[in-house]
Amino acid sequence: MKKKAVFLDRDGVINEMVYHQEHGIIDSPFTVEEFVMIPNVGKAINRFHEQGYFVVVVSNKPGIAKKHYDMETFKKIKEKMKKELAKDGATIDAEYYCFHHPVSKIEKYKKICDCRKPKPGMLLKAAKDYDIDLKKSWMIGDGLTDIQAGISAGCKTILMGTLKCYHCAKMQELGIKTDFVSPNLYKASIITEKERM
Repeated sequence: MKKKAVFLDRDGVINEMVYHQEHGIIDSPFTVEEFVMIPNVGKAINRFHEQGYFVVVVSNKPGIAKKHYDMETFKKIKEKMKKELAKDGATIDAEYYCFHHPVSKIEKYKKICDCRKPKPGMLLKAAKDYDIDLKKSWMIGDGLTDIQAGISAGCKTILMGTLKCYHCAKMQELGIKTDFVSPNLYKASIITEKERM
């Protein structure tokens, strides 16, 4: 029998976004110290598992391509994420990251690819690798690119945060619509429980 999955973006869903004053941007953590877990994420992931979902991280990670951090730092941040989740007995079943960026400062990452969201490449690869039924799965993210990727893959979607007017206008322009909006991952796990497919 095919698995059903919950696909999670990482930054803004699992961990807090960071204001980088020197760059004037809100972005992913660039250092291990900047990685801060959002409260109750581990409990949410446990709830997904209890509901029978395979939990997969699918995240654009252009920070290396932009020279904000290196691969070693990225690996250390991943390890910190796993340790923080382990405090609640939570685990991620699989992780997929896209390191590409069309204007990368590093040649090997300079690429227009099929894995960078809003394209659904990471979800499609995970579905093939782990025999996942995408129609019974969810994509949860804090950006419209996450919602686009989820819809393209055939998943139901949950937009993290609050729905603002410009979100509605942009979704209308893109011809997309999220199924649900949730302020945090724990409340998203309640939605998936109620809407269990």
